[in-house]
Amino acid sequence: MAIATKKEIKEYQDILKGKVWVFPDNVDTDAISPGQFLDDIEATLKHTCETLIKEFPSQVKDGDIIVAGRNFGCGSSRETAPIILQEKGIAAVVAESFARIFYRSSFARALPVIEVEGISKEFEKGDEIEINIPNAEITNLKTGKKLIGKKIHPILLNLLKNGGLEKQLLAELKQK
Repeated sequence: MAIATKKEIKEYQDILKGKVWVFPDNVDTDAISPGQFLDDIEATLKHTCETLIKEFPSQVKDGDIIVAGRNFGCGSSRETAPIILQEKGIAAVVAESFARIFYRSSFARALPVIEVEGISKEFEKGDEIEINIPNAEITNLKTGKKLIGKKIHPILLNLLKNGGLEKQLLAELKQK
C-alpha cells in the first residue's frame, strides 16, 4: 500500500544537528506507523509513536533526531515507518541496532540511520546532537562526548546522497 506524503525528501547534508528524542529498545514499526491509520496519513501523523512517548506526535519539530536502543524498527515489515518519521520532521535515527527491513527501507527513503553501540545511555530528551554521517561520528553537544558508530556502506551512503532509491533509479535511467 502506498502512502501519499506531503514533504519532499530533504537534500542530503554530511553534518546534521538537532534536538534529541530518546526511545527505548525494540521500537516496533506499529508504534511508528500504527496499522489502524495506514489509509489516513493525517491520522497516522497524529498518533506516531504516542504509545512510546505521549507528547511525541504534538511536540516533535522539523530537524529533530531520534536516539534509541537496540532493535529499532522491529516488528512488521512496514515500509511506511521511515516515511512517517520523515513526515514528522525527523532528520535521522541513531540507535544501538536496527531491524534489518527498517534499516534498508530507511536508506531507500533517504532517512539517515547510524548504528552506535551504547548510544542510548549518552543522551537525554532535549540534548543537542551533531552527526557526521560519512564518518559515523556522533557528538552530544551538551556534554561534549563523541562516539564513533558503524560507518555506512558506500552504496547506502550514495542512496542518501541521491535522495533515496527512487530518485537514484530515475537518475540512472535518464543516463541511458
